[in-house]
Amino acid sequence: MRVLVADTFEQSGLDGLAAAGCEVAYEPSLKDQALVEAVTARGPEVLVVRSTRVPEAVLAAGPLELVVRAGAGYNTIDVAAASRLGIYVANCPGKNSIAVAELAFGLICALDRRIADNVADLRAGVWNKAGYAHARGLYGRTLGLIGVGGIGSQMIPRAKGFGMPVVAWSPSLTLDRAAELGITGLSSPEEVAAAADVVSVHVALNDATRDLLDRAFFDAMRPGAFFVNTSRGEVVDEAALADAIRAKGVRAGLDVYVGEPAAGTGEFVSELAGLPGVYGTHHIGASTDQAQEAIAAEVVRIVRTFAQTGAVPHAVNLATRTAATSAIVVRHLDRPGTLAHTLDAISAAGINVQEMENIIFGGAVAAVARISVQGVVEPELVETIKAHDAVIDVTVIVL
Repeated sequence: MRVLVADTFEQSGLDGLAAAGCEVAYEPSLKDQALVEAVTARGPEVLVVRSTRVPEAVLAAGPLELVVRAGAGYNTIDVAAASRLGIYVANCPGKNSIAVAELAFGLICALDRRIADNVADLRAGVWNKAGYAHARGLYGRTLGLIGVGGIGSQMIPRAKGFGMPVVAWSPSLTLDRAAELGITGLSSPEEVAAAADVVSVHVALNDATRDLLDRAFFDAMRPGAFFVNTSRGEVVDEAALADAIRAKGVRAGLDVYVGEPAAGTGEFVSELAGLPGVYGTHHIGASTDQAQEAIAAEVVRIVRTFAQTGAVPHAVNLATRTAATSAIVVRHLDRPGTLAHTLDAISAAGINVQEMENIIFGGAVAAVARISVQGVVEPELVETIKAHDAVIDVTVIVL
């Protein structure tokens, strides 16, 4: 299997792909049209990226079957286009959770003690103990989480270590799950903003979360509260955040920004990052050796599994629900032509197959096929399927 790695990647991952029998091309500087041309010329079945953008032009340029994002988020990949083209998109969730949580808490501590300003003054030859000897402290302060998935949940034990109670909102957070985590679940981001001294954001970027934290959210924040974002810049209304910094004394620790460069180096001018009271880092949340080694190992596992079985761990663009209205369950003898007969009969009835699986019983004498279809299954179709001498029985389940 040909694999093109079009981003920086750990040597252990490259070695692991090669050991899995892959023909690996490592070109970490490929971007834009150069990436399109490389996919066309090399014809890889698998493309591995980190921050490199993968638009439809790249997806359509060659025989790609799988794109792996060596990280958790996948907003830099045109997932809709990949789905139209029948290309799997997979990510590596949870492998960088600890690294991002560590940075988020580092920013929280830095904001409280104004560490960056301390360092800047000392480097400039200024001693200002009197100015920096005032900090609120974190013990007993409330941490508010927006999102309690892999990364957000890693914030909870760290908060408890600092003696900080936790309130949270997440689209999937239930009361039972909140109780299990030992936190208080709230019903909206605005309720979190109103209840917290420190807010930390940990949601994926999608249509539901773009500009999730808007002016109403920042209006609800407490004066002088801390706001930390290590997820994606686009989940925040940056103009509203800037106004809250100016008007309410909100202090912000930001690792992500709207319109940040995709490349590892370059020019980037952000009015928000330049505001007093903002401590900014360079989208480095996942960039620890520990996290990158774990992600590299997971990429190798995904590619190896795909090469050996055709299955894709962590595929993010499979339908969660199909248009299937019925399931045809066929118990049959494990003989050639049985499933072909069944599918021919379904096709002749003008019914579209949505999903199917065929499972072999122990001893490999009999099997059961479950075929989800869209359309009305008439009794005549059932009798046609049963007519094959290897079919034991047919059951129709209305979905």
